[in-house]
Amino acid sequence: MLTDKIAVVTGGTRGIGRAICETFHKNGARVAFLYAGNTELAAEQEARLPGSRGYRCDVADAAAVKAVFAEIARDFGPVGILVNNAGLTRDHLALGMREEDFTRVLDVNLTGAFHTIREAYPVFLKRRSGRIINISSVSGLVGNPGQVNYSASKAGLIGLTKSVARELASRGVTCNAIAPGFVETDMTKDLGDSAPLLSSIPMKRFAKPEEIAAAALFLASDAAGYITGEVLRVDGGLAM
Repeated sequence: MLTDKIAVVTGGTRGIGRAICETFHKNGARVAFLYAGNTELAAEQEARLPGSRGYRCDVADAAAVKAVFAEIARDFGPVGILVNNAGLTRDHLALGMREEDFTRVLDVNLTGAFHTIREAYPVFLKRRSGRIINISSVSGLVGNPGQVNYSASKAGLIGLTKSVARELASRGVTCNAIAPGFVETDMTKDLGDSAPLLSSIPMKRFAKPEEIAAAALFLASDAAGYITGEVLRVDGGLAM
């Protein structure tokens, strides 16, 4: 489905990002993944996905993103698919949230996506094709107590998606967002008693990372060539 297409996945060694890398690789893509710091995990993923390569990069650092995209171009060639998955949480009620925690979450989750899109943008323009997939969240659609920073970053990502989609549509480039609900990842394993959360989900379970990856695979494929500016909820009905 993605044979020989070059895909860049940020936050690619854990949870949803890891599942997307595995799914894209299984479907023929050549995968370059960005990660924040765990070199052992990155090396393990390179071994598990032959032909893939990891690049350590803080997506909030514009200069670092520019350098790593140049390196990826030398190693792989022109990028055809960009998945912005890198993200973090620093939860606290708004009254007690430190400014640095608010800013850091926006810098990584939202500004980081802007940095990577800006680097891929001229490549997509020149080739008159490309896929951008931004991993947002239902928290960006409905908000979540204690997550004013995270929810703001994910809502901003939806606005970024729609604006970029309008800018690039005439060049054959699509830009869409996926809004997962609760997913079985490191980010949700420490939530404690999940019974109240499960009761709020019509399907009564968390998503598996592979289910988010399947949505990303569809949006990256030729079958989704006429879909752009869309926000695809994969949330078990949570935000209906």
